[in-house]
Order: sequence, then C-alpha cells, then structure tokens
Amino acid sequence: MAKRTRYQYGSVEIDKRVTGPDVWLYRWWEPISDGRRKRRGFTVGTVEQYKTEAHALKAAEGMRLMINDGILRREPVLFCGILDRFLLDQKQEEEAEQITHNTLASYRSMICQHIRPKWGDAYLKDVRPTLVQDWLRRLDLSPKYRGHIRSLMYRLFDKAMLWELLEVDRNPMDLVEVKGISKRKKRPCVLQVKDAWQMLDALVQPFRTIVLIGLCFGLRISEILGLRWTDFDFKRSVVLIQRSAVGKRLNKLKTEYSQDEVPIERGFILELRKWQVLCLDSEERWLFPSPATGRPYHADSIRADYLVPTGLQLGLGRIGFHTFRHTYRAWLDETGAPVGVQQKLMRHAHVSTTMDQYGNASALAKRKANRPIVQRLLQRPANQEVSIQ
Repeated sequence: MAKRTRYQYGSVEIDKRVTGPDVWLYRWWEPISDGRRKRRGFTVGTVEQYKTEAHALKAAEGMRLMINDGILRREPVLFCGILDRFLLDQKQEEEAEQITHNTLASYRSMICQHIRPKWGDAYLKDVRPTLVQDWLRRLDLSPKYRGHIRSLMYRLFDKAMLWELLEVDRNPMDLVEVKGISKRKKRPCVLQVKDAWQMLDALVQPFRTIVLIGLCFGLRISEILGLRWTDFDFKRSVVLIQRSAVGKRLNKLKTEYSQDEVPIERGFILELRKWQVLCLDSEERWLFPSPATGRPYHADSIRADYLVPTGLQLGLGRIGFHTFRHTYRAWLDETGAPVGVQQKLMRHAHVSTTMDQYGNASALAKRKANRPIVQRLLQRPANQEVSIQ
C-alpha cells in the first residue's frame, strides 16, 4: 500500500439505514499500490448519538489520527482524539488476544467515566501534570483506583509520543503523584467459620456450591464460572484452573501463575458429586450453566440477587465474591501454612501480593497469636518485684 504524505482531514456524512437509526460515516481516501485512491468509510455512531456534523467529526478524531499515522499535523490535537485512537488500538490488541476483554473494559470505563468528561475537549498540550495531579486529588475515589487512572494517563501520553503527536521526551505524567495507592478505603471482610456455615445454609443451589468453591479454593468468581466438569481429575484429586468467564466472554487468566492445578479433598469431591446430580447438562459441560442460556451465570446477577441480600440478612454486611478469597487467605494463615505455599495456592505472581493485599488475619487468629505475649508479661510470680533505682 502506498504511503500517504499529506495530512487528510476526511469528512462525515449520514448513511441511511432501512432498519434502525441512520448513522454517521467518516470518509477518507486510501492510496493503494497502483497509485490510485480508494474511498474508505468508518461508522462513527448513530444520528441519535451525535446530533450535528460537528459532533460526529469530533467523535471521528481518533480514526483521523490513525489514518494519518506518522504525518505531521498542522493544528493542535484534541485529547478526545488520543482517547478514541487508544481505544481503537486496544480493540485491535484484544482481537489479537494480546490483552483480555476485561482489560479493555477497564480502560473504556476509566476513559468514559472520568478522563473524557474532564479532558476530552482539551488540547493535548493543555493536559499538564500540575492540572492532572490536582484533578486526581479531588476525585472521590479510592487511592488505588486513582492510581489506575494515573497509570492510564501515563500510557496515553506514551502512545501520543509513539504516534508522533508529541516530541519523544520524558512522559509528563511521570511527574504526577498519587499518595496512598496501597491504602484501602475499606478493610476487606474476613468470615469466621460459623459465618461461612450460615452463608452456605442460607443459599440455594447452585449458589451454595459456588460459594463453597470460593471458600475452599479461594478462586476468583470469573474462574469459578469458567469451570467445566472436564477440568476435574477425580482420580488424581486435582482441578485445573485455566480460563475465566465474564458475561458472554471466555478469557485467558489474569497471569500465567493463575493457570495451575489445585488439589481437591475427598470430602469436597463428595459435595461436588451431589451438585453434579442436580447440574443441568450443557454442550460445553459447564459446571454452572444458566437454565436460560446454557452458558455460565453472570457474576453481577448472583452478587446482587443472592450474595448481598443473604449477607445483610445474616448481619454479615455486604458480602462480595472477593470476600471468600480474602477469607481463604486468612484461613491459610491460621493453619500455619508457609507463605510460599500460600502464594502458590492463591496463584499470585508475587509473594508481596499475598502478604500485602491479602494479609488481613481474622480477629480470632490475631487474638490467639497475641494472647501468649500478654500472658508472658502479666502472669508474673507475685514475689518477683521490680526495684526502681
């Protein structure tokens, strides 16, 4: 394909549709190998989304930057164009299985909810570090999530340099600080065994077995919903964790360390056999197929309709799926399992994650550990006096 040497702005036009609302098409000329040009088009959105031609052109800024890759632009770049091009770029990476759908969804959420409303209409040169830092400080979000937004802003500026929209230099977002990234707004909940029994007794199937797996293995909910019966090797008493299910999508696991075999006990196998008798047959042999679709359940629906109401009813607070993962880690601590073993069972890439993010012991375990210290100090024979000089 011939390389374009002149910057092309393109144009938008309305494309009439037989069914559904009309759409805006962004049109440009694409040079081909024989020297001729071919008219190309990209659907920007519906006329209901973008009421005017000016709005549609602004929404096409990301595609305009992409088709003019490497060509010097004469006028300033709007930050919304960087955002749109970044999402188009990440969509291609998702299709090439270089990133997961969850990662793309996370980027899109941060951009749509926070970055675009604040910076979308600003020029790239006006998104300065001091302004970004002040903005991040004012956001009513957890420090950790503000840290994620800062990291995404850093990536956006890296991409702008890669696309030759900025001079290659020190990333200005490197100057932005977010304090307390490791601090939580809310301490993670850790269940006592009696609380777990109450939860299991209150839940109906299949949600009882879903929670049981979360407590027995500390799996993420996406990993639980991604289980198939073929993942279990009952002869060797292991289960292979190798995929996650989020909504309608199957994804690779979070890291290569997440894909691993997990040991299962005989007592758990008996519980799983009870569920197998009740489980619906599905073409792909899902462990938890929805009766409506034959595909895995949606985690958000289970959380909203069953977990949260049950937790509140039992006086345990708002229980989420990650509660069971934190509980599993705390119970491992109580058994005296070595930290290295805990890391493998949690399937973390780094032991620091196991210790820092999942290091909250239960109140009972802390009391048990603290009691000998207090007793050693206070249970002193009465005849031993301390002399004061």
